[in-house]
Amino acid sequence: MYPLKVYLFSGKRKCGKDYVTDRLFESLDKEYAVIIKISAPIKEHWAKVKGLDYEQLLSSSSYKEKYRKEMLPWSEKMRNDDYGIFCRAAVDMFNGLAEKPIWIVSDIRRKTDIRWFKENFGAAIKTIKIIAGDDIRKSRGWVFEEGIDDQETECDLDDVEEWDLIITNHSTDEVDKAIEDMKQEIQECLTRNELKHAHH
Repeated sequence: MYPLKVYLFSGKRKCGKDYVTDRLFESLDKEYAVIIKISAPIKEHWAKVKGLDYEQLLSSSSYKEKYRKEMLPWSEKMRNDDYGIFCRAAVDMFNGLAEKPIWIVSDIRRKTDIRWFKENFGAAIKTIKIIAGDDIRKSRGWVFEEGIDDQETECDLDDVEEWDLIITNHSTDEVDKAIEDMKQEIQECLTRNELKHAHH
């Protein structure tokens, strides 16, 4: 049964991924929607091991940026052994027993992330790329940093051309429209599912 729809969001630092995914999530009924962050289990582990503030690591703060370089090699090593490790952990952590039908995965960064979700939830998947020009990202506080912006976490999806949806996050108009379209799609999906169950 679950999930009915899995929205996989991807985008560079400061492109406004969190802004778009948070807005979509806020516009939906929490009865049936959940936001899933793949980076959360990584950060939770890191917070425990290092005695750091987990909530701060999850936010888009400078606190997170301070530890990003340390977290990368560790998480890479874990992924090399099992590419689905953090996807699985994130699904357990956020969806767990609640089993909501609509998933918003807010931070897809690698081809293996997409691969894992497609292998497990095939037809439910919708891939979305959020883009913003470098000048816009800079105005939001982005500064190119060697060892981060030139690494796999930021670049692995650069050459992926097949996206179900690409949102240019420069103006609120395009974001508003994309969110409305997704909400409508979700509504139709839930209605179809209810009808299907009503007939059984």
